[in-house]
Amino acid sequence: MPEAVPETTASAAAKDTTGAAPAGKVSLGTGPGRLLVTLYGIFTVAAASRSIYQLIAQFDRAPLAYGLSAVSAVVYGFITFSLVRGGEGARRAAIVCCGLELLGVFGIGTWTLVDRAAFPDATVWSDYGMGYLFIPVILPVTGLIWLRRARAKAAA
Repeated sequence: MPEAVPETTASAAAKDTTGAAPAGKVSLGTGPGRLLVTLYGIFTVAAASRSIYQLIAQFDRAPLAYGLSAVSAVVYGFITFSLVRGGEGARRAAIVCCGLELLGVFGIGTWTLVDRAAFPDATVWSDYGMGYLFIPVILPVTGLIWLRRARAKAAA
């Protein structure tokens, strides 16, 4: 008769099909958080691919704009990673990054309106994300709300 092998945490997590987080871990990428993960993932790929191409092929045309687009891609990527990873530490990191993203959208959005000469080409955050249907300004606000609710839910 084969000896019973104790179930490990990893195998128990693999069997859990409910999407619930293990005890003590804040689940950020489930439920409505999946939409945030998807949108942040799309924006990571979009901003990164656009900025990489522009930095390689057109750097002399608008280095500030293309560099800022690369920074936005890194921020989006970190938020995506934090939402997928879950846990209280990742939630806190995502809150900081969403706050920085929101400051970036408002700061760069205002800068692009005040000094058009500094931005001969648009960034992801130009004109408060108008070129992206204002999703760059809506996304961090939604993310901050979701992260706050996830904390309250975990505390309950």
